[in-house]
Amino acid sequence: MHKTALSYILMLTVMTLSAQEVYFPKNDGVSHINSNYTAITNVKIYVSPSTVIEKGTLLIKDGKVVDSKKSLKLPINTFIIDGTGKTIYPSFIDVFTSFGIKKPTRSGQGRSPQYDPEREGFYWNDHIRSDQNALDFYKFDDKSAKEFRKAGFGVVNTHRADGIMRGTGALIALTPEGGDALRVLDDSSSEFLSTNKSLLSSQSYPSSIMGTLALLRQFYLDANWYSKGNISNKDLAIERHLKNKREIQIMSSGSRANTIRTDKVGDEFGIQYVFLGSGNEYERIETIKNTNASFILPLNFPKPYDVNDTFLTDKLDIEDMREWNQRPTNPAVMAQNNIRFAITTNGLKSPKDLSSNLISAVKHGLDKTTALEALTTFPAALLNQSSKLGNLNKGAYANFLITSGDIFETKTIIHENWVKGYRDVVSSMEVNDIRGEYTINIDDKSYTINLSGTPSKLKSKVTLNKKVLKSSVSFKDNWLQTSFANGDSISGGHVRLRALANSEKFISGKLFLSNGKEQQFSAKLKEIEKKKKDTKTKKESAPNIHPVTFPNGAYGFSTLPKQKTTLFKNATIWTNEKEGILINTDVLVKEGKIHSIGKNLNNRGAVIIDATGKHLTTGIIDEHSHIAASSINEGGHNSSAEVSIAEVVDDEDVNIYRNLAGGVTTIQILHGSANPIGGQSAIIKLKWGENSSNLLYKNAPKFIKFALGENVKQSNWQSYSRFPQTRMGVEQLYMDYFSRAKEYGVIKNNGKPYRKDIEMEVLLEILNKERFISCHSYVQSEINMLMKVAESFDFNINTFTHILEGYKVADKMKAHGVGASTFSDWWAYKFEVNDAIPYNAAIMHEVGVVTAINSDSAEMSRRLNQEAAKSVKYGSVSEEDAWKFITLNPAKLLHLDDRLGSMKIGKDADLVLWNNHPMSVYATAEKTMIEGTIYFDKDQDVQARKDIKVERLKLINMMHEMKNKGMATQPIKKTKKEILHCESE
Repeated sequence: MHKTALSYILMLTVMTLSAQEVYFPKNDGVSHINSNYTAITNVKIYVSPSTVIEKGTLLIKDGKVVDSKKSLKLPINTFIIDGTGKTIYPSFIDVFTSFGIKKPTRSGQGRSPQYDPEREGFYWNDHIRSDQNALDFYKFDDKSAKEFRKAGFGVVNTHRADGIMRGTGALIALTPEGGDALRVLDDSSSEFLSTNKSLLSSQSYPSSIMGTLALLRQFYLDANWYSKGNISNKDLAIERHLKNKREIQIMSSGSRANTIRTDKVGDEFGIQYVFLGSGNEYERIETIKNTNASFILPLNFPKPYDVNDTFLTDKLDIEDMREWNQRPTNPAVMAQNNIRFAITTNGLKSPKDLSSNLISAVKHGLDKTTALEALTTFPAALLNQSSKLGNLNKGAYANFLITSGDIFETKTIIHENWVKGYRDVVSSMEVNDIRGEYTINIDDKSYTINLSGTPSKLKSKVTLNKKVLKSSVSFKDNWLQTSFANGDSISGGHVRLRALANSEKFISGKLFLSNGKEQQFSAKLKEIEKKKKDTKTKKESAPNIHPVTFPNGAYGFSTLPKQKTTLFKNATIWTNEKEGILINTDVLVKEGKIHSIGKNLNNRGAVIIDATGKHLTTGIIDEHSHIAASSINEGGHNSSAEVSIAEVVDDEDVNIYRNLAGGVTTIQILHGSANPIGGQSAIIKLKWGENSSNLLYKNAPKFIKFALGENVKQSNWQSYSRFPQTRMGVEQLYMDYFSRAKEYGVIKNNGKPYRKDIEMEVLLEILNKERFISCHSYVQSEINMLMKVAESFDFNINTFTHILEGYKVADKMKAHGVGASTFSDWWAYKFEVNDAIPYNAAIMHEVGVVTAINSDSAEMSRRLNQEAAKSVKYGSVSEEDAWKFITLNPAKLLHLDDRLGSMKIGKDADLVLWNNHPMSVYATAEKTMIEGTIYFDKDQDVQARKDIKVERLKLINMMHEMKNKGMATQPIKKTKKEILHCESE
């Protein structure tokens, strides 16, 4: 079938010489330039994923494709390889690797955090490292290159995986020979970014995803300002970015949620990132599609869990079980939604793991042509290398695979991987593929030998009467050697076997028994009966994939609930208006608004809800919450006004659902209290199942979190050294920042070009009374201080939250015009709370301060109805006024009382139907509605619990079945989601 071994060696020699022109001095003989051609004939050629030649010829010379046709007239000086029965594919391309570049080691961090940069002449933040060039850290790694070639790759795009701006990558050909001059195809192939900080720097900022987004945004603004010649100081990081910003921008966002977040930053500056996928894009495919981005998809599918331990299995979350079941569908779902993607080995332990996962993706619906495009033509297009890579057209690099068949079939072998004309033999075409099952008879016993693995690394499984015997195997140059126990428990002993693979279906040789006897044998590969491929068989053999819900976990909706015209009949209505509490009254909801209130209302086509004996209220509003956010504090600086909670809303937080079950419909997610000037708030409606953008309250007033007291002066953070360290310092910090913001406003308004500073823009909004302050507070002296600071800059504080000494200064608060959002009865949990009393809310309310009860707790927020009732006990507040503490009053504090907080025609239909008096400990929310859509229904919740049990059992049984088939499993590790609060870092 092939030329002689000597010819093969000569061919390799001349091809090595032909790879590049020898122009340097040669002192060991006469130089020779190879001018020969190489042709692989009688082979199936994938010129591209959509162009296939049956029994064609591929002709190459000087490391490039000369032609590929059904029939070619070959030049006389052509080395011919007969490829009968084989298939040729373009070699694969991996766009996202760190090939040849060592991972940086983490910087040693002392007890005190670092606030200033260590590098001079670069950007003010060390995590911006756009000046890095991959080639400065690169060294060709023969071992790693060989692993990539074995997996089918010919080219990789590499970069230094360190920093938020990571610098430029390099495109490397994985030739088995040659130097960097041959291998480096592009020394500036792309610009890499991530949401992870540099391991080389201990600089504290950013300490959250909020800070990362703000830093990226400010960097782009500064780069634009710098490009116009407005900055005198030289900045090497900015200059390098400006040089490379036209390159493909590859973003490693770290999660699907971060992909959406960073995409919005890119859109602001006209940048379309190519995203390293997270593997779970299928869960929010419409949102992903709306990014208009291309992706680089990892195929790191999770293994089934070992569910033998029933105790541990009970702790296994339904989300994790679904992920195992659904994740292999991700590439197919992306393709079905016309989202272009390349495939990467990133996230795999080794490139060799790609093959099985690729085959799994195909079994889960990924079209083979699309899969091949994702490995060849599309990554080449991303890198602007379509004329040279990813195909076997004329002039393209001679980068190709020779395989035994369809690359997406389990038994297919990659025989050879040619890179720029250099031949790498992965598994010799001369060696027969003898994998499969054989039967051998020895002394009237029938042994079954099953050979698996790859021809170059066979595995054996020997059985006698279904009993597995200990065995070993080796296979080289078509000679098979194996030994196994003879299966006789009495005499013991073993059998040795030596056989020649006469073909891919037949072996013959000699058996050596432990008693010294020798025996000739021959065995034929067992033919596997092929089932008829009828519709029924296909359906039964297709993977059983559980449907995606919104969100894709417990209590998610199979389809999002719809807004409906709804009529509540005969309810006890808590209006929060002058009408007070109305008995046996109807409420009609239309188009998401309260349409009418009265008795005996009718509306044709409305959904009728019998509310007889039940109470109907407006939804509870939590003015101070930390649920439904991916991060709460950006503590890297003493002011983080530039960050926004709205950018990190977590639409999958199950606390949204739990809050709905407690009658909560609207919350303000506040930044934490790590620094005096925190970040911007987010006001959201708890529309469970919707994506994060749809949770945000449209056209909401703008808020920011400030903080006073122990947290911001770092009383409990002994290792910190950031200013301020005292309450006096906190006051001075406010004076300084507001003075700077005032000066910034003058510069902004003078009509001349200016450097946009996001932090100063937000603080200027406060001075212009366009943004409101909600301030974490405890001690009366500081409460007075901040009101005086605000008055000195001619604005008012909007809300003091916590405000546990508010009863001492309620008259001053009333005069200033500030509201209060407090706890019902928390006290003495730290030093500055020692003077707290449960009568605080009642006293402030009596003085005339708009008072609300908040949670600041994922647990308490579910029972704010009971927290409000405590003010009836402590201070004799009326039931109606106490109810306003968690409805109308927080709406007033959020400047949303024209839309929320009371039962009034035209307001949003955010309603809760209670089975009892709403402040009773026995009260439960039966239905929670937001803008006319029911997002929580107690009856549906009961059914959901039953459905979850059924689904869990199905998934457990599926994982048991996988383990019984011999599939590797992973141990169950209980993961607990961190509940974020004011002090969370």
